[in-house]
Amino acid sequence: MFSNEIRTEIEVEGTAQEVWDTLTDFESYSEWNTGFVKAEGRAAVGETLHITFSQKADKTMDMHPTVLVADPGHELRWLGRLVMPGIFDGEHRFEINETEPGRVTFVQSERFRGVLVPFVRKMIEGNTLSMLERVNADLAKRVRSLSATA
Repeated sequence: MFSNEIRTEIEVEGTAQEVWDTLTDFESYSEWNTGFVKAEGRAAVGETLHITFSQKADKTMDMHPTVLVADPGHELRWLGRLVMPGIFDGEHRFEINETEPGRVTFVQSERFRGVLVPFVRKMIEGNTLSMLERVNADLAKRVRSLSATA
């Protein structure tokens, strides 16, 4: 089985709970998230999410991943598949690590597996990685702005 993994991280001024609340408030994504531009569902194991993502301006794609892990303040992980298992599977992971009071290291990663991986490796390491970095920056900014108004 072919695989490829990408990983990004950012320091966020805020608590683990603030980051979790922002990350799992899917209905608000359209207000701040330039990568996952629309999302619906609940952050609960076994739930199916409905997510629209944008790797490039004016180009979106829908996915319907299943939540694998929903550990408040620590980790959210989902698995999305193209058509059927083994073609192109993406296991997306968000980790929240409070490094000190009011400061969090937010890690976002995705592991891709399947027969299509070698053919889309360039897209994964370019457009997808760039989108994850954008989402990280958007999240940090959103948490900071919500903390400032609280």
